[in-house]
Amino acid sequence: MGAAASTLLSSLAGTPMDPAEAAVVVAHPDDETIGIGGQLRHLPGITVLHVTDGAPRGLEDARTYGFLTWRDYAAARQRELTAAMEVAGIPAAKLLCLDVPDQQACRCLAHIARALAGQFAAHRTRLVLTHPYEGGHPDHDATSFAVHAARRLLQRQGEPAPVIAEMAFYHLGPDGPVLQRFPPGGPPEIVLELEEPDWETKRRMIACHETQRRTLAPFTDWIERFRRAPAYDFSRPPNGGRLHYDAYPWGMTGAEWPALVAAAIAELALDPPPWP
Repeated sequence: MGAAASTLLSSLAGTPMDPAEAAVVVAHPDDETIGIGGQLRHLPGITVLHVTDGAPRGLEDARTYGFLTWRDYAAARQRELTAAMEVAGIPAAKLLCLDVPDQQACRCLAHIARALAGQFAAHRTRLVLTHPYEGGHPDHDATSFAVHAARRLLQRQGEPAPVIAEMAFYHLGPDGPVLQRFPPGGPPEIVLELEEPDWETKRRMIACHETQRRTLAPFTDWIERFRRAPAYDFSRPPNGGRLHYDAYPWGMTGAEWPALVAAAIAELALDPPPWP
């Protein structure tokens, strides 16, 4: 195992970690490559779980890439993911998916949280690396909420609950989108500069996601950033209310978020966030 990757997991968890005790939980096929692609080849045994199948049910994206149905598009994205993970040495048996429709995760918050809690308990997961709550994409924020809610469900049941850590993706800054950086003012970061072999692996992984070539093109930073997740108040908009996804037809607006969170918390019978 690479020294940096080994130290990364242990530093985030606060205790020595085996990769088999960790999980990457992200919204879409390709998010894992952006967030931790440079480290994955050094983390044998890690689980990679996707919340959505990567295929919006509106057919605009599917037809843009030459597919007649969302099912064909979802199948292509799964093939791309499997190929990218093969480059990183992650076998298909370590890939899990909840098959939530892309752009609809915010409508399934309670379902996703319960499913994740079950997965964490079944795999005895001690560390989860996931999205920050930052207003970049609604599926990202939904995944962040669901991971934290799943942890809270396990705590309420008296079960071991994983430490939650975050990978850097994108958010809206004062002058436009900010890529591969966390919003300012959060916990201390672990900053890893990729060595040439790790960058080459990540480059090859990115190339496997052929349908996402245009989307992934700006993600060229040789730095990967990680941090322990803060205790978020999910009832409030993230990033000071500056939401990147409000400018796009991605299935939700920021104005809808508080009611969706409140409904999920009520369905799960959880105390209001922030959660310890």
